Amino acid sequence: MLDSLVVFTRLGDLVEVEPASTLSLSISGPFSLDLGAGDDNLVLRAAELIRPAGQGAALHLTKTLPVASGIGGGSSDAAAALRALKALWGVDVPGARSLAGLGADVPVCWQAQPCRMRGIGEEVTALPASLPQMWMVLANPGVHIPTPRIFAALADKHNGALPTPLDLPRDFANFTAWLTAATRNDLQAPAVDEAPVIARVLSALGETKACALARMSGSGATCFGLYPDQQPALDAAAQLRAQHPNWWVAATDILPGLTSPD
Repeated sequence: MLDSLVVFTRLGDLVEVEPASTLSLSISGPFSLDLGAGDDNLVLRAAELIRPAGQGAALHLTKTLPVASGIGGGSSDAAAALRALKALWGVDVPGARSLAGLGADVPVCWQAQPCRMRGIGEEVTALPASLPQMWMVLANPGVHIPTPRIFAALADKHNGALPTPLDLPRDFANFTAWLTAATRNDLQAPAVDEAPVIARVLSALGETKACALARMSGSGATCFGLYPDQQPALDAAAQLRAQHPNWWVAATDILPGLTSPD
């Protein structure tokens, strides 16, 4: 079972929807060639989940995030499509358990605010306190990590859960200290075994000035570093791009999220 803290950033893909007689998807952007537009695409699967009989839409996805990189890009795309199509078609969106059938991260991406996610992704609870202002640098070395294999490689599948209740510090220094002491990513070790370059990414992030915490996101291979404000994050991103020109690197701030997906 999952027990994760999830946040959202200003950086993301773009989903656009226009009325049409049939349902279709086109894709552009830096990572468009890594993603097919067939029926198995998560955006189309989300659309089919709520599509009324006889309705259509032309969806366009601008793919700026790496594919299969452990940062929930595809799930966020699906949630964005659901939100846009809900407005276009005037339909309801099913509950979290049905959304989890699309993918474990889709329910929390539908909420689009800092949350705790548990179960198979269907138990989503907004965090009890606002997060401190912070910036994040994301770095991906260009390797695709097979999520099922990483879960299968877990040495212990019954690790301890996050603290309950969550007592989140309101300032950056104490918040990142709490993350370091009270949280972990159980998938990080098997992912490093699968792709040792992840350890290099974590080390490179951790060596940048003002990085308070470096950790892998989800099942990888994207890693993140946390910074107290914009300039150190921009400086760190520039440093990583210069040192590792083949990596995907981006700096972004963390969003407070929507007050309601409705």
